[in-house]
Amino acid sequence: MDFNNRSVPTQHQAEEHRLPPANFDSNVRRPSSSKSQGDDKWTRVGIFAGFAAVVILIVAAIVLVANNNSLLSSNNNSSQDKSEVSYVKSDKLQAVFLNTGQVYFGNISSLNNNYLILTNIFYLQTSSSSASSSASTGSNVTLVKLGCELHKPYDQMVINRSQVTFWENLQSSGQVATAVATYEKDNPGPQKCVDQTSSSSTTSGTATQNANSGTTGTSTTGQ
Repeated sequence: MDFNNRSVPTQHQAEEHRLPPANFDSNVRRPSSSKSQGDDKWTRVGIFAGFAAVVILIVAAIVLVANNNSLLSSNNNSSQDKSEVSYVKSDKLQAVFLNTGQVYFGNISSLNNNYLILTNIFYLQTSSSSASSSASTGSNVTLVKLGCELHKPYDQMVINRSQVTFWENLQSSGQVATAVATYEKDNPGPQKCVDQTSSSSTTSGTATQNANSGTTGTSTTGQ
């Protein structure tokens, strides 16, 4: 046999025979590329979750501040109302002055920013012997008890606060408080109103005081 023609592999051919196939490296790198993509996905999810948490915290802080401001405003309003009510002396009469010039005397039973409730109400009437006379020339000031007027109101008045110029407590020694005390002493029990058609000399229901002398007594008026 002729062994001379048998081809002997060269060293270069032997090395090529031992190398792995051409696609071996790409098969090895695929798992590494997939893992990297998964890590990127979870990173983006984490960033989004963190951003959402920050937004939620900011919104919660804004709502909390708004609620606190509303509560403080409500407390301030309540404090102002309570502060004014605390000035009312329940055992004294109060005078309520309206922007119309009318003055009512009585007891303030309720007070807030919208209205004022007055009970046990009296008001002033001025009478004189002539149209040109004044308090200094002999006019009389009559303190009238509310309730015997033609329309028969209850002894309670709800006054809009926008109509109130100011109000004040009255001392027991003042002429108005003294006249009211005298009237209540002389007229115990429910108020008695006379017939408006009867003689003006037969009546009760008012307390009067002479503007010059300062004396008080029972009026003879038709109220």
